Amino acid sequence: MKVVITDYQYENIDAERSIITGAGHELFDYQIKEGPALFDIVRDADAVITQYSEITREVIAHMEHCRMIIKYGIGVNNIDCKAASEKGIFVCNVPDYGIDEVSNHACTMLLMLSKKINVLALALRNGDWGYSSIVPLTRFSESTLGLVGFGRIPQLVAKKMRGFGVRILAYDPYINEKTAGELSVTPVDLETLLKESDYVSIHCPLAPDTYHLINEENIRLMKPGAAVVNTARGGIIDEEALILALREKRLGGAGIDVFENEPVSADHPLLYMDNVIATPHSAWYSDTAIHVLQRKAAEEVVNVLAGNPPFNCVNLRELA
Repeated sequence: MKVVITDYQYENIDAERSIITGAGHELFDYQIKEGPALFDIVRDADAVITQYSEITREVIAHMEHCRMIIKYGIGVNNIDCKAASEKGIFVCNVPDYGIDEVSNHACTMLLMLSKKINVLALALRNGDWGYSSIVPLTRFSESTLGLVGFGRIPQLVAKKMRGFGVRILAYDPYINEKTAGELSVTPVDLETLLKESDYVSIHCPLAPDTYHLINEENIRLMKPGAAVVNTARGGIIDEEALILALREKRLGGAGIDVFENEPVSADHPLLYMDNVIATPHSAWYSDTAIHVLQRKAAEEVVNVLAGNPPFNCVNLRELA
């Protein structure tokens, strides 16, 4: 069978080639992210692996007998899952390859914001010796952390952060209350979370109902001086509303790893704010995470092409 990789950013695809060709399939790799060029390369594919390519309804319409599309990663917002479901195509992801890395990144940003490390370091470089630049500063153990989403990553964040003594809230329409109880996390609605949290960490997927979930109206519910961290997807936060709240000092800071448009422009306002920690969608990265991601994506392809149910399918309900 024919397997196509539309695009990838890794040093090589030796692991995928070894696993897929070792199972008797052909593998073809490209670096095509959008447009009509995608039509031809996916037309006769039995499986498609993609990273950033826009797998739109039009692209999917050109797939003649594709069984599955798998994303290098967790979020599948670049794949039209509805169109795939209508054609009976599995949409798969690799949800567990970098959960330790992303949770560590979120925790690091939360701790840096809690001590205003970025503000303090900049003040020192400008000759300000002392702590006047970060007054006032609240003891972290007296704070409340709100988790928007309660899947694998935020559960790890809760496990790691509870050691600092913070009160932890979580909002998730599908929250596992047993797991929440085991992690000393209190399930609440979104409004309660925003009103009571000193730190809000975003971990939900980007979907039509979460696009701009953190908007001007919801930001105004947050405590004066609260901070927000986003290691999920940029579109969950209305960036214009966030920038305005930071400029007006209604929010105390932000840790942003993901942006509405990526790669982010060099003149993006969030890159130049003293109270913002910005990183280039790299929370997931470690050498180990990359190796696991590439291997698991290839193993899922071989698994499905062998006629087995997918290990991780995001549109299984729609296909039922």
